[in-house]
Amino acid sequence: MKKYLTLILLPLILSCSNDSFNNNNPYLPNYGFSTTINLNLPQYSQLIYPANAVYINNAGAGIRGIFVFNTGNENYVAFDAACPNQALSSCSTMTINGIKALCSCDGAEYSFFSGQAPGQQYPMKQYRVQKISSTSLKVYN
Repeated sequence: MKKYLTLILLPLILSCSNDSFNNNNPYLPNYGFSTTINLNLPQYSQLIYPANAVYINNAGAGIRGIFVFNTGNENYVAFDAACPNQALSSCSTMTINGIKALCSCDGAEYSFFSGQAPGQQYPMKQYRVQKISSTSLKVYN
């Protein structure tokens, strides 16, 4: 009986993960990448403080670059800068507008806290963030 119970519960246990999220979006391709951010560098120093975002446009980081946002309590999130509800075009790179990302194609504003925008079908494409040290983050897909 214990063997059967183990066989039934094992797939459930292995399939659970705290950092899993759905990145499927018909408008945006799914590229693999990894980039390291040194918070001691001036271009990333805003990330030391909560409710601040930076745009990173390193080669290969996301589709149209990435946004990294400090949500507070030393927690960070990262999203792609491509508008999630638009086909890739000249206007589909979002910009930072305080604690939101603005898509100039349709005027939608996406929250950096949730990745959502009111009335929009798809949230911003989210990436994983790993804190390597007190001054270093790894963002990857």
